[in-house]
Amino acid sequence: MLWRLATTDRHFVAESYPSILFINLRVSFVKILHGVAVRGLNSLIAFTDSPRLHRHGKKTHVSQSPKSLPTCVLLITLCSGISTAQPPGGRDGGEASLKEPFKGITSGGNVEPGLFRIESTGVTTEPVLAAANAFLNKLSEDQALKTMFPVDDIEWRSWDNRHFYKRRGVGFDEMNAEQRELAFGLLKASLSAKGLQQSKDIMKLNGTLAELANNFDEYGEWLYWITIMGDPSSTKPWGWQIDGHHLIINYFVLGDQVVMSPLFVGSEPVHATSGKFKGTIVLQDEQARGLALIQALNAEQQKAAILTSRKTGNNALTQAYKDNVDLDYAGIPASDLDEKQQALLLHVIEGFVGNIADGHAKVKMDEVKQYLDRTYFAWIGGTTDKDVYYYRVHSPVVLIEFDHERRVAPFRSQEPTRDHIHAVLRTPNGNDYGKDLLRQHYEKHHK
Repeated sequence: MLWRLATTDRHFVAESYPSILFINLRVSFVKILHGVAVRGLNSLIAFTDSPRLHRHGKKTHVSQSPKSLPTCVLLITLCSGISTAQPPGGRDGGEASLKEPFKGITSGGNVEPGLFRIESTGVTTEPVLAAANAFLNKLSEDQALKTMFPVDDIEWRSWDNRHFYKRRGVGFDEMNAEQRELAFGLLKASLSAKGLQQSKDIMKLNGTLAELANNFDEYGEWLYWITIMGDPSSTKPWGWQIDGHHLIINYFVLGDQVVMSPLFVGSEPVHATSGKFKGTIVLQDEQARGLALIQALNAEQQKAAILTSRKTGNNALTQAYKDNVDLDYAGIPASDLDEKQQALLLHVIEGFVGNIADGHAKVKMDEVKQYLDRTYFAWIGGTTDKDVYYYRVHSPVVLIEFDHERRVAPFRSQEPTRDHIHAVLRTPNGNDYGKDLLRQHYEKHHK
């Protein structure tokens, strides 16, 4: 494998030039092994070593999970080592990443201190608390056992935006109608109307993908899982996560403060043109807002923002198992934009931050605006409404990536397409999953 960096930003994009024949042979071999591994994994559940929270009635208990290392996990690990070409630091396998202590997304390798602090926002989280308790109280004891984890559990970081990963928690596919309604109630209490609708639409499009691929074992509308971290409380830290193909929401709560990151949204296809969910479409607004900004820049500004006009593969860098990426600022700083262009940049950010309930979205946007002059916008690809592209917004307190990706299902392609989108929202400098707030809480209350 020969790697060439497309820019001087060591963390932005790498291109590979393997033999096409070698790729085809390797992909075929991987598909065979991967199929065996996934079928084995679907019949087994591997638990972590960490203590687990579970409920009996309204009481929360701690139990120790059994240890298991099924052979299929080894097969998946082997497959990871020979999978299709990825840039250095690709996402294959998350075990090594999860063994690393959490640090967070940094620039220059060091966490910038003093960015986040525990303080009242004045925006209530009581509806989220009530919705979480209503959901938990309708779970069976067995369901609660596998749904609840300690607030500092590694389960936060164990999400995967790919389709074949074996999730923990309680799945929508096993919920009865009342439980499913209460699960959506938790999302409704936590998200904006836009965020709730987008989440439901991504789930539906995963059902469309099942139809297109004729694979209802790995894809489907209800193949999404919910976990609760900590005991829902108005004063103590806790949170929830939804984890499934192309939809991951991490929602941390401390008093009336909320951190909703990492957030991953995506889809393939992005528009259902047939089948049960015909007409469902997602991520067009986020796509259009980024394009509007790059087109609003003059030639000199575009030269600073565009790292390369060639987009030949996937460019997103902070997806699953990428909690500790050292990512250089790249592109054009907002300080070099005029007032109208800065408004367009904020419009891009609002398109992602706006997935959270309106009051907390405003709190986050106020934080973003404090660091606007230190916010960078970078671009890869063409700049017409027919092109595929990647864009990134990066500041000390927010990181957004939007990427047109290669096809995966129902068939694979080497070229990226507008019909497969990945997008990520992160909180750099150690506050993904609310971990910096949790650290401060522990320092204050657990000395």
